[in-house]
Amino acid sequence: QVQLAEAGGGLVQAGGSLTLACAASGLTFSNYVMGWFRQAPGKEREFVAQAWGDGRTNYADSVKGRLTISRDTAKNTVLLQMNSLKPEDTAVYYCAARLRIRSQFHIWGQGTQVIVSS
Repeated sequence: QVQLAEAGGGLVQAGGSLTLACAASGLTFSNYVMGWFRQAPGKEREFVAQAWGDGRTNYADSVKGRLTISRDTAKNTVLLQMNSLKPEDTAVYYCAARLRIRSQFHIWGQGTQVIVSS
């Protein structure tokens, strides 16, 4: 059974840091592009970042320079290091996966809440 399990959310003050982790199981990690999305209250879910197995990454403009996605192949885990957090980063963060040949993410975690206080 394919499963993505997020951890690491919480409450942090503006300007602070937080690291989210997503453990993937039931899939061949190298065959998947891993991503992070978020959904703020009253808003649609939006793309945050994605990482390919060959080291390539890309980010939403709103998070460039502050958030970093990385993969730990040995642990089948994808991390999202978040620095210089802002209140507008408050959201439920979702881990996602897609096969490299697919353009849409089709496997989703349950989400983890991040609250940034001003």
